[in-house]
Amino acid sequence: MKIGIITGSVRDGRKGESVTRWVHELASQREGEVTYELVDLKSFDVPLLEWEKVPGGAKKKYPHDSVLAWSAAIDACDGFVLVTPEYNHSVPGALKNAVDWLYPEWAGKAAALVSYGAESGVRAVEHWRQILANFSMVVVRQQVSMSTFEEFDDAQVKPLERRAEELATALDQLEEATRRQQA
Repeated sequence: MKIGIITGSVRDGRKGESVTRWVHELASQREGEVTYELVDLKSFDVPLLEWEKVPGGAKKKYPHDSVLAWSAAIDACDGFVLVTPEYNHSVPGALKNAVDWLYPEWAGKAAALVSYGAESGVRAVEHWRQILANFSMVVVRQQVSMSTFEEFDDAQVKPLERRAEELATALDQLEEATRRQQA
């Protein structure tokens, strides 16, 4: 089983890189036959969705090489950890756009949410739950939500001690949900 850990911000100086590294570090220490892979949205340079076709009917044939690469990376994963900032009480536009470019690559898979923001990213998490439901995705109950005021030193995450246990629970739930989705 392969789980992609997606860095959902593309901004310069983004906090999400350090959060994603923290998630990957802890996930890589887990026992079992699950592989956790970093998927950095910024490295794909996904353009704005201007295409007239509906992604669900595109049969994974997209008009841009960057979207084809993004499609292949997402399609190769059985489940996901979305590391998401909260921007303006909602989800980051770049990640929402990249999610919107695809459909079958997400459909029926499982996801866990790790957020950060002024209010710990909880509003972004609630929006992601609604968005991902459209893809018939299972989003696990446990989430990790970190405060940019209390858990960061510049752009480096300094998670509260309890966050490691929260992440372990989220990953347990994600692995189980992914197995169920594959059955």
